[in-house]
Amino acid sequence: MNRGILLFGLLVVVALAVAGLITGAIGAGLTQSEEDKAAGQTAEGPFIPKPAVHLPAQVVGPVGAREHYVEFLHAEHKEREYGEEKLDEHAHEVLDEGPYQGNDFIITNTLLSSWIASIILVGVFVIGARRAQLVPGRFQNFCEIVIEGLLRFVEGVVGQARARLLFPVIASIFLFVVINAWIGLLPIYPSLGFITDGIVEIHLLRPAGTDINMPLALALVSFVFVEFLGLRMLGIGYLGKFIRVRSLGRGLSALFRFKLLDAFQGLLDFFFVGPLEAFSEFVRLISFTFRLFGNMTAGEILVLVSAFLVPFIATVGVYGLELLVGFIQGLIFAGLTLVFAAIAMTAHEHEEHEEHH
Repeated sequence: MNRGILLFGLLVVVALAVAGLITGAIGAGLTQSEEDKAAGQTAEGPFIPKPAVHLPAQVVGPVGAREHYVEFLHAEHKEREYGEEKLDEHAHEVLDEGPYQGNDFIITNTLLSSWIASIILVGVFVIGARRAQLVPGRFQNFCEIVIEGLLRFVEGVVGQARARLLFPVIASIFLFVVINAWIGLLPIYPSLGFITDGIVEIHLLRPAGTDINMPLALALVSFVFVEFLGLRMLGIGYLGKFIRVRSLGRGLSALFRFKLLDAFQGLLDFFFVGPLEAFSEFVRLISFTFRLFGNMTAGEILVLVSAFLVPFIATVGVYGLELLVGFIQGLIFAGLTLVFAAIAMTAHEHEEHEEHH
């Protein structure tokens, strides 16, 4: 019985693989006419159209802002197709105004997706907490496993005494990144939208990580959290990491005593090492932002291209890879925030210890 089920499943996989090769762009390319090849036309299968990734987030609401955004896209297309001199006065006005109408509040597809991820995140744990029982059920058990696993992860870096101080922010960052990455793999994401000429021109939903504003916002949260934590734990002395007044004093004192090497070390520490430490704090904003944005955008493109080339089976492997990538990106973002927070709380103590020695 089991062998028959396994054989049937294997036949289904093979059939889907063959159907994907035939109906995808690869199969269409094998049967494409020489005239179309010479004209440089892209071979397309009957099911999946040629992927077109819009890097800027698309406007989905309110209605007036979306209509203006559609007009901007059409005017931009005409400008590329026919040249600026062929555009009418209205098209010029639309292009001059830009894709976003005035200063009104707009809702983009990535912003809408981030709201959905937030609702899912809050809803899961609110329901899990409200139905908490002494003998946990499956759902409560799942929530407890997630929380305990993240708490043990934080404790492994900063110890049990400080873990609960850092845990809420670290867990929120990790879960928000992971949920945003995973819900973007749902088939409804590329399917829902506003249709023009039979094609989804404006997608209703898009993974929030593919909009650079979301990774930047998370990077700012991480940056402010780390700096606030350093000031809270060490007080004004935390700024001594960046403004090394003691090094300046030692350098000037050594200079007056003609100890040039000691003077050089002290002044170098004040004028170069301190500002370099401050610069490294701000560089994290760039590295955090573009690491998450680049990986999420690359994953979206990879899913679209695999579905375009070989539908059905090929996309399954890519989905598995993207599930892993989403988890790893959340772990990296939260883990680096945790490490930098631990450094912010302990770096000053280490410096004082080295000075005493």
